[in-house]
Amino acid sequence: MPQTSLSRRLAERFREINGDHPMTGADDAYVGERFVTLDRLCADHGRDGDEVRRLMLDGRLPLPGYLRSDGAEMVPADLFALAERAGGVDALASWFTSHWSDPVTARAEWRAYLDGRYVCLRSVSPETIRRKDDLTKAIGSAPDAPDAGSPAWTRRLHRMIDELDALVTEFTGYDRLRFGGPTSRDVCITAMRARFPRP
Repeated sequence: MPQTSLSRRLAERFREINGDHPMTGADDAYVGERFVTLDRLCADHGRDGDEVRRLMLDGRLPLPGYLRSDGAEMVPADLFALAERAGGVDALASWFTSHWSDPVTARAEWRAYLDGRYVCLRSVSPETIRRKDDLTKAIGSAPDAPDAGSPAWTRRLHRMIDELDALVTEFTGYDRLRFGGPTSRDVCITAMRARFPRP
């Protein structure tokens, strides 16, 4: 499908936020298994692709999670789900930010959501964003607990790791480039399981 001017603008915005990193064949395969093209999703939902791109550029819907190496805008299959829960695109911002009591945190999470940065989550919602944040903080601070290393502590730690594992994706090499280092999975799941094996 020919690229529209809105597609080009969307690609420019995406690269402004994520940097201009190459997508490898492995990256494309990973994204193809977990995301759909924006055009396909719009066709399936009876929506006009350029109108959705305009909403993204206007900061009313999140940007694509990835640009495939051929330029396809890759989005989650449930891209429109939160707007539907909120009662429409016009209500999405206030509904989304209402899930945080601290307005500074709420605005920061809204910005991250609009920037398409929550590719880490299998399903993106205020609830899963908050739970991921709680779990990564708890797992990161677990080694400092007074009973660290005890059997009860190890069981608690692995329950949290397993819950986080169910929430977050595997990530791809591209993610480590755009996020500038190890992912939450690398730090809180893979490394912690290696450091503190199950008994």
